[in-house]
Amino acid sequence: MRQLKVIIAGAALVVSLGLSPAGAAEIKVGIDNFTFNPKEVRVKAGDTVVWTNNDDIPHTVASPRNSIRSKPLDTGDSFSFTFTTPGDFNYFCSLHPHMTGRIVVEAATGDAGAK
Repeated sequence: MRQLKVIIAGAALVVSLGLSPAGAAEIKVGIDNFTFNPKEVRVKAGDTVVWTNNDDIPHTVASPRNSIRSKPLDTGDSFSFTFTTPGDFNYFCSLHPHMTGRIVVEAATGDAGAK
């Protein structure tokens, strides 16, 4: 069993996931200077993306349909999300909507049949 640790405002929450650790990766996205860096990330289904706020003001990570939604992240706070379904996932900062990013999730087997 794999565990996902989410740290928000200094408090840690550990969630156990029924995912196989084999082949899963953790991909980091920085929040710097009012931008997500990198702006677009390609991952495999089962991978976890971790956003970390490096700015001195709060930011969030949110998707238009609310499938991804963090609480405001202060400086140094992180938010994690495990992508299980192939597809394109656009997201933004709900406090600063001009900040946008995109996660492209490919099938875990590597074939692009889900697009």
